[in-house]
Amino acid sequence: MDALIAAPELAPYQTEPTQMRSGAVGKNGFLKLGFERRGTRTVLADLRRRTPLIAQRALYYDAAMPDLPCVMIISTAGGLLQGDRSAVEIALADDCDAHVTTQSATKVQQMDANFAAQTQDIVLGERAYLEFLPEPTIPFRHARFASRTRIVLPASAALLYGEVVQAGRVHHAGGERFAFDVFSSSIAAQRPDGRRLFAEKLVVEPAVRGVGNVAVMGSYEVFANVLFLAPPEAVARVHGATPAEFDGAARCAAGASRLPHDAGLVYKVVGMDRETVQARVRTFWGRVRQAVRGCPVPPPFLWR
Repeated sequence: MDALIAAPELAPYQTEPTQMRSGAVGKNGFLKLGFERRGTRTVLADLRRRTPLIAQRALYYDAAMPDLPCVMIISTAGGLLQGDRSAVEIALADDCDAHVTTQSATKVQQMDANFAAQTQDIVLGERAYLEFLPEPTIPFRHARFASRTRIVLPASAALLYGEVVQAGRVHHAGGERFAFDVFSSSIAAQRPDGRRLFAEKLVVEPAVRGVGNVAVMGSYEVFANVLFLAPPEAVARVHGATPAEFDGAARCAAGASRLPHDAGLVYKVVGMDRETVQARVRTFWGRVRQAVRGCPVPPPFLWR
């Protein structure tokens, strides 16, 4: 967390909140999800939590994969506030499968001091498979948010990691398109022996560097960054089934590229609305699950 807090893009936002200091009790959430294999199914064997982050229990509602534990990360707060510090750890033992998501979108509230920061550490065992697909992140006007994700997995494991970011609240009075101060997201992956696979960092500061350039977001308002890390055979099947696309009617564009060191794929989507972008991500998810486990994804929940 210290290295994240010291990131240069956060240097202008070091003022302490007047309400409660950064990282104080109630503002330093922690969640540890540890999965182990028990017989034919994976179970949530290690659950540690500190408010405002909680998870209740693993549910087995996926008909195509009845032994798959599905866990929702829940926040008891009204989103991320200035001075919040949160940490999520997810660990899968050998031969485990798991699906992790969030209960709702992550709302990064308006700020006038400091920033919100989040770390995520994901460690997979041999032949493990994790689907980590949180709901979108929505930064409000003058929001400041930084996230650091570290991934450690062997060559036999598979991970589907998705991040969807909206430009702001769609129907907010006066408009809120890219009105946040800073959004920073860094992701790095490595093998258990320390060999680095890749690293990527996105820093969006709309007031400093415009995002309307055609090489950045253009007129689009929703962005998805999806990683698929897996053995080469599964990666080749998914890559071959994922052509670059531009849908003028839906105003959406998407494409997949190979990551270095045979790590897997990165799949990026831009669109005008959350539903269209998430539909593309769901289609990609379906290809990934078929390639890794030979099963379809469940139908979407009508109430989400």
